[in-house]
Amino acid sequence: MLLFFFVYVIIENMSKKVLEKLEYNKILEILERHATTYIGKELALNLIPSNDTITVANLLKDTTEATTLIYKNGNPPFFPIANIDIHLKMLESNGSLSIKGILDIANILKLSSDLKEYCDLYTENLYINPSIEKEIFNAILDENTINDKATDALYSIRRNIKKLEDEVRTKLSSFIRSTTYSKYVQEQVVTIRNNRFVIPVKQEYRSEIKGFIHDISSSGSTVFIEPISIFDLNNDLNSLKIQENIEIEKILQMLSSLFYPITDELKSNINIIGKLDLIFAKAKYSISINGVEPTINTEKQINLVKARHPLIDKNKVVPIDVNIGENYTTLVITGPNTGGKTVTLKTIGLLTLMACSGIHIPASERSSIYVFDNVLVDLGDEQSIAESLSTFSSHMLNIIGIIDTSSSESLILIDELGSGTDPIEGSSLAVSILEHFHNKGALSVVTTHYPEIKNYALTKEGFNNASSEFNVETLTPTYRILLGVPGKSYAFDISEKLGLPKEILDNAKSFIDNDTVNVEDLLKNINDDKITIENEKEKIEKLRISLEIENENKVKEEQDKLEKVKIEARDILLSAKQEADRVIKELNSSNDLKVLNKSRVELNSQVKELQRGITIKIGADTAPIVKQKPVHKEYIPAKSMSSEINVIGNTVDEAIFVIDKYLDSAFISSFSSIRIIHGKGTGALRTGIHKFLKTNKHVKSFRLGTFGEGEMGVTVVELK
Repeated sequence: MLLFFFVYVIIENMSKKVLEKLEYNKILEILERHATTYIGKELALNLIPSNDTITVANLLKDTTEATTLIYKNGNPPFFPIANIDIHLKMLESNGSLSIKGILDIANILKLSSDLKEYCDLYTENLYINPSIEKEIFNAILDENTINDKATDALYSIRRNIKKLEDEVRTKLSSFIRSTTYSKYVQEQVVTIRNNRFVIPVKQEYRSEIKGFIHDISSSGSTVFIEPISIFDLNNDLNSLKIQENIEIEKILQMLSSLFYPITDELKSNINIIGKLDLIFAKAKYSISINGVEPTINTEKQINLVKARHPLIDKNKVVPIDVNIGENYTTLVITGPNTGGKTVTLKTIGLLTLMACSGIHIPASERSSIYVFDNVLVDLGDEQSIAESLSTFSSHMLNIIGIIDTSSSESLILIDELGSGTDPIEGSSLAVSILEHFHNKGALSVVTTHYPEIKNYALTKEGFNNASSEFNVETLTPTYRILLGVPGKSYAFDISEKLGLPKEILDNAKSFIDNDTVNVEDLLKNINDDKITIENEKEKIEKLRISLEIENENKVKEEQDKLEKVKIEARDILLSAKQEADRVIKELNSSNDLKVLNKSRVELNSQVKELQRGITIKIGADTAPIVKQKPVHKEYIPAKSMSSEINVIGNTVDEAIFVIDKYLDSAFISSFSSIRIIHGKGTGALRTGIHKFLKTNKHVKSFRLGTFGEGEMGVTVVELK
C-alpha cells in the first residue's frame, strides 16, 4: 500500500545539498510543527518538490481549499494519535490488545469521524464505524481502567470486591483501635502489601499479633502483619481479583475482535489522516506567512510580485519583484557585496521549491511560477580543505555538475559567477557559461561583480541586468531589486564612508580610464533615475490602495445603515404581529360587544402605528431600499409536513419569514418539536434565528443540536 494516495513525481536529480543551500529543509521543519499526527509530521519532513505540472497544480489547490476551510470552519479536529503498526500485526494474528492498544485504534476511528464531519476534502474514503466507537468508549474509561459496567459479570465481581474490601477495612480498623492491640501498632492505618491487607506493627511487638509478616520497613522498626483473623477474607478477595482479571481479559479479547475485519480500512484511514494532516499543515503555514497560491504557467516564466523570503521576519523583509522568461532567459544581478543579491537568489529558488511542493508562497496573488524539471544551485563559499580545493575549484566543480545535469527545462541559480580567480579569465569563463545556459534554453539567474558580464548583458539579446539597491549613507542594502539596471559595486563610496584616506581614494580613481568612469557615472545616473521612478510608483500604488479602502468603507457604511433599517423594520413587524395575534385571540374568545369593539380599535391603532413606524424608519435613511419578495408558504397538513426545515443560504430576514410560517403550521399540526437546519457558517444566520425564536409565541424552548443531530448547524425547537 502506498504511504499516501497522491504520488509525487519528484525532482530526481536534485541533491540534498541543493535543498539545504536554499534552506528548503528549514521550511519543512516549520511545516512539521504545524502538523499534529505522527504520520503528518513524517510526511512533512520528507516532502519533496514535484516536477509534474498537473501534480503541482493539484497540490496547490488542496492547500488553498484547506486554507478556505480553516477560515470558514476553524482549525480541523486533529489530535495526536499513536502509531498502531504493532497493534495491527497483533490483530492480523487474531491476538488480544491491551487497554491502551484498543484505545489507540479507537482514536483512529474517532479522528476519522471528526474529519469526515469537518470537511469533504479527501474524506470520502475514510472508514467510520460509530457503533464500534461507542462500544469501546463505553467500555473503557482510560488507558488503565475498564468501566465497571462493561459487562454484567464485571459489575458483579467489582461490587463483591468493594463489599469485601469494606469488610476487611472495618475489621482491621476495629482491630488496631482496640484497647488490646492499639499499643502494638506503629500507626492506626490499614495498608496493602503483596495484594493483601496488613497493619503496621512495632518490631518489638511482632510476636503479640498472630499472623503473617509480608514486609519490613527499611529502618526495621515496623513489620507489616496480616492478622490471622482476616486471612480467609484476604484469600476470598484475591480470588475475586483473579476473577476480575479473567473477565477483563475476556472483555479485551471481545473488543479486539471488533477490529479483526477492518485492519485494511484502518491502514487506509491512517494514510488519509496523514495526507490531510500534511495538507492542513501547509494551510496553517500559509496563513502564518500570508501566503498565496501562485499561478502555474506553461511559458517557462518566473514572475514574482512583492515576494518575500519566508525565513526572514515578515515585518522586516523587503518584498522584491522579479520577472524572467518573458523577454529574456538570463538575469544578471550586480551591486555591492552586502547580501542583497544572495537573498534574491535564495528567494527565487526557495519559493519555486515551495510552490512545487504545494506550499503557498509569501507574495502577491499576481505571482506565477513554472514547474521546472530541476533547480540547480551554486551558492556560498565552497572551499574544501579536506580535498585541497580552492574556492574557485569547488565552484567550478559545482558548475560543471550543473552543465551536465541541466536541460532546457531547468532553473539555474549561481552566486558570484566566475569569482575566486583572475578577473579577466573569470569574467570570460562566466560569459561563456551563461551563453551555454542561454543556448540550451534554461532560465538562469546569477550574481557577479564583473563589469564585463554587466556590459555583455546590456547588449546581448535574451539577457537582462538587475541591481541590488544600496544605501550609501547608511552602508546597508535596501534589498530592493531594480530590473533593467546594472548595479555599481560602490567600492569607492563605501571605502570613503568607512574612513579610507582621501589621497588613497583619489589615487585609486586615477587608475581607472575615463571611459570606465563615464560608464559608471552613466550607470549611477540610470540607477538613480530608476530608484526615483520606483519610489514614485510605490507612492502611486499606496495612494490607489488608500482610495480603494476608503471607497470600500463608504460602501460598507451604507450597507450597514440599510441592514440596520431592515432589522428595525422586521422587529416592528414581529411586534405588530404578536400584538395582532393577541387581539385576534381576544376576539375569538369573547362575546362581549364592548370587549370586541375595544379590541377592534386597538388593532386599527396598531396597524396605523406600524405604517407610521416603517415610514419613519425607512424615511430616516437615504440608502436605497431593495424590497425583498417573500416566499409564501401555506399551512401544510401534518401528513405531508416534515419535522424539519432547511434555511441554509437564506438571509436572516428571508429565513425568519419562512420559519414564522412554518412554526404556525407545525403548531396547528400538533408537532411537539421541530429542527431548523441553518448550517454553521459565520453564525450570523443562527444568531438571528435564535433572537426570533425567543419572541415567538409557539416556542417553548430551543437548543443547538448535539452529536449526531448536526451540532452547531442545527437548532432543535420544543413547541408549546
